[in-house]
Amino acid sequence: MSTAPTENPPANANEGCVGPTSQNAGKASACAGCPNQSACSSGAFSSPAALAAKEKERAELRNALSNVSHVVLVLSGKGGVGKSTVATQIAQTLSSRNYSVGLLDVDICGPSIPRMAGVLHREVHQSQSGWEPVYANANLAVMSISFLLEEGDAAVVWRGPRKNGLIKQFLTETDWGVGGLDYLIVDTPPGTSDEHISIVQYLNDARSDGDNGNSHKSGASGAVVVTTPEEVSMSDVRKELNFCKKTKVPVLGIVENMSGLQMRVSDLKFFKDGADESSECTDRVMEILKEKCPEVLSMMAAAEVFPASGLGPKGMADKFNVPYLGKLPLDPNLLKSCEEGVSFGDTYGSSPAVSPLNDIVDKLILALPVEDDEEEDEDVDM
Repeated sequence: MSTAPTENPPANANEGCVGPTSQNAGKASACAGCPNQSACSSGAFSSPAALAAKEKERAELRNALSNVSHVVLVLSGKGGVGKSTVATQIAQTLSSRNYSVGLLDVDICGPSIPRMAGVLHREVHQSQSGWEPVYANANLAVMSISFLLEEGDAAVVWRGPRKNGLIKQFLTETDWGVGGLDYLIVDTPPGTSDEHISIVQYLNDARSDGDNGNSHKSGASGAVVVTTPEEVSMSDVRKELNFCKKTKVPVLGIVENMSGLQMRVSDLKFFKDGADESSECTDRVMEILKEKCPEVLSMMAAAEVFPASGLGPKGMADKFNVPYLGKLPLDPNLLKSCEEGVSFGDTYGSSPAVSPLNDIVDKLILALPVEDDEEEDEDVDM
């Protein structure tokens, strides 16, 4: 007797899951040790009421995301690697190129997107069509739990089910506008926990095309995985890549963030001994350089802050057979753009990290092109 899954299994299910609505749910050999085994075997997922509720949820998700062309998850197994920076600046860059972009912050306990997108202390409003997101510019809509908190520094102390419920609300009740979105960029917390499992499952349901969840494709268009070059980071990012493999989320590529420090010599500070203010001699050094070797001032200085382990993120990408999107150097102006809530490329166009960022965005657009509505209309007329 076949044990083929009858619907997308939960993202935290064991390998070989038969599906929660299968007659063998909770009883098959693959169910042993699964966190969902008890619920599946009880029939909690397969009762008529449960099936009807699930189909209603799928319909809501499909309807809410029907006008979103591509959903891109920004992931990393490690915290502090610049996930939110990458997510925000990809969204900012796409919006600067006249794409319609949504930026969804599902880092429930540590939402930093509002500051980085320049929409801190703003509020969302409820309308008949749902939550109206906050607009950073005409092409960039932002949604975050930060907009729902009365106190900006309030701690969000929630267990998994409540987090999952809010993520579902974000996906089903946010009104991204009549024209929809070309790209929905989703910034996630570090790790492979409740938020990741929920967002993947909800997206699978949203893009199941009314087939009762019978799909072997991911609902997410793909994931951008962010790492820094050292092994401490990459060891956790490998777990994230395995999460993507298990949940069938296509990996659009790996971004090697903080890959060395790059600054123009004219922007450097110099110290005689240590880095305290009393020993700073920047003005004197600049005078000497202007007098003796002025061409050096326009040169780029670089330093390896986080030395790569082994073959580094490029080698990791090759090992997992996924694209390598490139390196983003440590650039003080990139930090400034996130603190100021502005588009890095538009504000600091000559900064060292602008060209690598644009290259990364170019590769994403190539991997996930947006069809022109006019071309679609012509095809229909023909």
